[in-house]
Amino acid sequence: MEITRHRLDNTFELKAKGRLDAYWAGHLGDEVAEVLREGARSIRLNMKEVAYVSSAGIRVLFQTYKQLKDIHGTFAVSEPSEAVQSVLELAGLAELLFEKASTGDVQVVTPTQAETFVRGNARFEILESRPSTMTARVIGSPELLVGCQFHKEHCQELPFGQEALGIGLGAFGKNFEDCQSRFGEFLAAAGVAAYLPTDGSNVPDYILSTGDFVPRLQVLYGLTCEGDFAKIVYFESRENSLQLTLREIVEACREMAGSDAIAVAMITESAGLMGAALRRSPALEAPPQPAFEHPQIRQWLSFTAERAYARSLAFLVGVATSDPNSLLNPIVRPLAKDCDIAGHFHAASFSYHPLKKGETNLKEAASGLFELENLQAVLHLLNDERESGAGQSEFLRGACWIGSIAEISVEK
Repeated sequence: MEITRHRLDNTFELKAKGRLDAYWAGHLGDEVAEVLREGARSIRLNMKEVAYVSSAGIRVLFQTYKQLKDIHGTFAVSEPSEAVQSVLELAGLAELLFEKASTGDVQVVTPTQAETFVRGNARFEILESRPSTMTARVIGSPELLVGCQFHKEHCQELPFGQEALGIGLGAFGKNFEDCQSRFGEFLAAAGVAAYLPTDGSNVPDYILSTGDFVPRLQVLYGLTCEGDFAKIVYFESRENSLQLTLREIVEACREMAGSDAIAVAMITESAGLMGAALRRSPALEAPPQPAFEHPQIRQWLSFTAERAYARSLAFLVGVATSDPNSLLNPIVRPLAKDCDIAGHFHAASFSYHPLKKGETNLKEAASGLFELENLQAVLHLLNDERESGAGQSEFLRGACWIGSIAEISVEK
């Protein structure tokens, strides 16, 4: 089978020629997945020159239809050959798949006009806006990480309910002793929490809120924010061939919020993450030599030497500030050398599925990631600006929930 494609305005048209059997059904599925990653939300499949369709072919057609429908997109078969029309009619799918094919066009549902914000190569649609604020708490002493000096008195249990988000070093467990060998990077938002244990398993774990039950973590240090988000926005690159850096997205989020300090939760299609994760718990006995100096650092930290987890979904949580005197400063670092904004972001990486444009419910979106996709990693995001470094994490499109931080407290 031969599969070609071209873009017509907002619609991707795929043309298939040959036999859509079990072998070629897989290739067609791969082609659909590729155009979805490129941002397609309306696909037309021209089957004028398809002579045969097997059950495997029917399956990939129906899966494509359902996948597009789930993200508020459209899929239709156009110009079906006699063989295609006969098979799909017998399968009871003709009305579903041929519904708009007779006109030769796939009608795209026009969304309600949203306010837009453009910055550089990024285009944002502001889906919701409200005069809400958040309060932030900086908890613990991050400087204790350098010498692995965390002890029982530095640990506290924190709940993360629907209106809370947070990042830091923590673990799931009953108390400090239970978690002592497992403390690692965590993130939490909208009633979901995930962390990477440092006990050698290297498999991230997570907890979802259910009813009155909410995730609770034993935390060595970190930051929590509570309150309502002021903005919910959808973003994408204005040119599909270019990715957006974390810095570009965060700078735009701060401008849209109109606040010196912001909290951000983000679900996005990743073009590659740059980050690090602890390999050993900093609550264990301090090493005789500095843990984070060469060569010992290799035993304590794992780095992404190049962008990792491309073609995946990423769930980011973090804070950023443009105030050089902010109370957030102990826990944030500049997003880039020439950047006035400092931030601290953790990311959880998941297997890929296309994002639903217009998603505003963070609880449903985040829970859906953990329930339906595979959690691959939890990282502290970094900017590798060495001469041979890979730079920043990059993204294609996604949704941001932005909170305007009005009050900050520090608890040692």
